[in-house]
Amino acid sequence: MAVAAPKITLYTNHGCPYAHRAHITLEELKLPYEEVLIDLNTPRPQWYLDINPRGLVPSIKYSVEGVYDEEIVTESAVVAQFLMDSFPSSLLPATRESPAAPLRRARINFFVDTWSTKVGGNWFQMLLLDDGPERDEKVDAWVATIEKEIEPLLKDAKPFFGGSKDFTLAEVIAAPFVLRFYLLAEDGELLPKSLITKLAKLPNFSKWAEAIRGHPSALKVFPKEDILEGMKARVPKMKANAKK
Repeated sequence: MAVAAPKITLYTNHGCPYAHRAHITLEELKLPYEEVLIDLNTPRPQWYLDINPRGLVPSIKYSVEGVYDEEIVTESAVVAQFLMDSFPSSLLPATRESPAAPLRRARINFFVDTWSTKVGGNWFQMLLLDDGPERDEKVDAWVATIEKEIEPLLKDAKPFFGGSKDFTLAEVIAAPFVLRFYLLAEDGELLPKSLITKLAKLPNFSKWAEAIRGHPSALKVFPKEDILEGMKARVPKMKANAKK
């Protein structure tokens, strides 16, 4: 049975990589939505804490006539998967779409888990170190983790995960961070420019990353200069807090 067009309100911040996942998903699914920007540099207003008590972004308010009445869904990966399950696409096939669909979902979800636990959560450690041997060692260890954990999973990327010509959930989860890795390394202040050279030696990863970096859905809400400026303002505060 066809699902009626939803009414979606996205609570977001254009500098947040997690909220970026929701933007990419909505763009890929071609779902219209209203946008409410949340300032992450100030205490959250009570009206937003009533929506999401954690005060994080993204959150969506989701209504479908006769089905949902202003339901709230929070956390980036949960929001993305909820939307994909509501509107099956190349991003994530419905479980019963075909005999091969459950295995494809499992492969994608394994990539997502590997990315989140082995790679995506570790890169901030590099930002907390000043330029020097210690940071270089941390960068080398992080690239080695990508080579071990991610590079083999991209062996059949064409150009996206699992031989897909289009984005999948794997790219939705990783793309906001891939864009930021390269943005910061190209600038050279927060990440060393040598990171780009080191990633280029991973053929599967580098080709996949290049495809992500040119994809319209990933770039539609990606204000590079604002993100770079925001990170340069944020990292010194992170360093100071880490030393307490």
